[in-house]
Amino acid sequence: MLADKYPDEVKNILAKYPPECKQSAVMPLLHLAQLEKGFVDRHAMREIAEICSITETDVAEIVGFYTLYHDKPEGRLRIQVCNDISCALRGVDEFLAQLCDRLGIQPGGTTADGLVTVEAVMCLAACDKAPMFQVQGPDGIAYHENMTVDKTMEFVEALRKAK
Repeated sequence: MLADKYPDEVKNILAKYPPECKQSAVMPLLHLAQLEKGFVDRHAMREIAEICSITETDVAEIVGFYTLYHDKPEGRLRIQVCNDISCALRGVDEFLAQLCDRLGIQPGGTTADGLVTVEAVMCLAACDKAPMFQVQGPDGIAYHENMTVDKTMEFVEALRKAK
């Protein structure tokens, strides 16, 4: 599936690592697998495990650990709000609660239109600019710093109009 659909990309990724270290290609292969659907399904995990000569469990652990990988379909865009201690001291807990309330969801939930999933994540490396979040989508990752709920809702509404 992955090797059939993206043979050149898979070959180029594997070429970056010595054959005895091909397990190091897991993360770039996961990124490639996630491009189309926005998540990595079990079939892709199995194929990546075979390509890298590791277990499917090893691949699933990586998907589960890193916030950039997802194992189920959710919103087309993911708003990931940093909620570590530094951000909490700058009011992110209230920001997250109010944002989710305005969107009609709970943290980790997806809007009814399927556009946005909002989730709390740890450390996005902008402690002095909280509340802040990153948006993951088909066009990559974008950071939004010093945000308010109103500015974030304006951003979401602009996304809805562009859709």
